[in-house]
Formats: sequence, C-alpha cells, structure tokens
Amino acid sequence: MGIIAWIIIGLLAGAIAKMLMPGKDPGGIIVTMLIGIVGGLLGGWLGKVIFGVDSIDGFFDLSTWIAAIVGSLILLLVYRLVTGNRRSHRHA
Repeated sequence: MGIIAWIIIGLLAGAIAKMLMPGKDPGGIIVTMLIGIVGGLLGGWLGKVIFGVDSIDGFFDLSTWIAAIVGSLILLLVYRLVTGNRRSHRHA
C-alpha cells in the first residue's frame, strides 16, 4: 500500500479508536492521524509476531482494518497513560 493509503487508514483507524475509547485527549486531528498511522503499523507488526499472519494485505481487507484499529487502541491507551500522568503532576 502507498503512503496515501496509510494516511487515510490511519486517520480513520485513529478516529474509530477514539470513538471506541471516548474521553478527553490532548491534541486534535493531527494527533489522531499519527496515532492511527503508527497504531496501524503496530497492529500489523503484532499480527505477524503473535499470530504469524500477514495482516496488512490491502486497503479493503478486513485484516488490515482490524490490525490498524487494534494497534490504534493500544497506542491511544499508552498515549493517555503518558499524558495523563503529566497532567496530574502539574496540578499536584
């Protein structure tokens, strides 16, 4: 897949991850897109390592979208843990 396809998948996967894990996050659409792109790569890598499958086959393959969304959810959780800790230290 090309870089444009990854940006589109990243944007949508990041938005879906934010819908599945609602809450207040610092950052806007750029952070969402970056979380989605990196999360998609993370999900694809985890699919290969853990299950031994090539989960990044094509733009319209379900496995690509599942890998991108799961990776985005993992990355969003980590992002919230890191930024949440920073916010709590500022107010203390």
